[in-house]
Amino acid sequence: MPATDLETAELTLTGKITTASNATFVGNIGDVSVVYKPIAGESPLWDFPGAVLAHREVAAYLVSQAFGGDLVPQTWLRDGPLGEGMVQLWQDEDPAQSAVDLVAVDEVPESGWREVLKGQDESGRLVALVHEDSQTLRRTAVFDVIVNNADRKGNHILEMPGGHRYGVDHGLTFHPEHKLRTVLWGWMGDFLSDEEHDAVARVSEGLDGELGQQLAELLTAEEIAALAARCERLSSVKRFPAPRGDMPAVPWPLF
Repeated sequence: MPATDLETAELTLTGKITTASNATFVGNIGDVSVVYKPIAGESPLWDFPGAVLAHREVAAYLVSQAFGGDLVPQTWLRDGPLGEGMVQLWQDEDPAQSAVDLVAVDEVPESGWREVLKGQDESGRLVALVHEDSQTLRRTAVFDVIVNNADRKGNHILEMPGGHRYGVDHGLTFHPEHKLRTVLWGWMGDFLSDEEHDAVARVSEGLDGELGQQLAELLTAEEIAALAARCERLSSVKRFPAPRGDMPAVPWPLF
């Protein structure tokens, strides 16, 4: 279906995702399956006052397009049965895969995975939070730094057949203050690859052109300036950052 039809053809709701913190529906536009989050169904957030989460979801997709790597499913604003909202192409995950996991501390894989932290589960068992050491997930971690993702939970990574990874649920992004909360801390202190550095540079350059114009319709000038500053800082340091400040470094719950 052409992109113009996705923006104007009838959106029919087929179900509701009851585990989401804001109103989230699944539906169809013709034969295309989508997720629909109406702005009217968003709950106010004390630490994101006045934020329109749907706008941030679309802004995250636009930044991901400049960044490269197909990290976020196609996302756009349009009218729907419950008013204007964010619409995103539905993705069929592979339930057999886990990019982020909790494992017993003596079962952490020796290779192919990064350990983030240790703790206890509900039964008192010592466990470790781990994530796969893959190029796609690394790129997602860099992307989260520049969009200042305050809510990268484990289940916000979609494990696709063939090994690709998508990031979703980007409503808590682009705060002008440091808010990075993520389960993807495993590369802390590592140098960025040339490819990752170039991806950040593309976003930075785009802010002076079409990307900046698009974001101006979705974010405040302060938020866009903070995005530019994060890109500049990461390009200068060239390393994955460490947690800072008094705020929690990971979201809760983790999944």
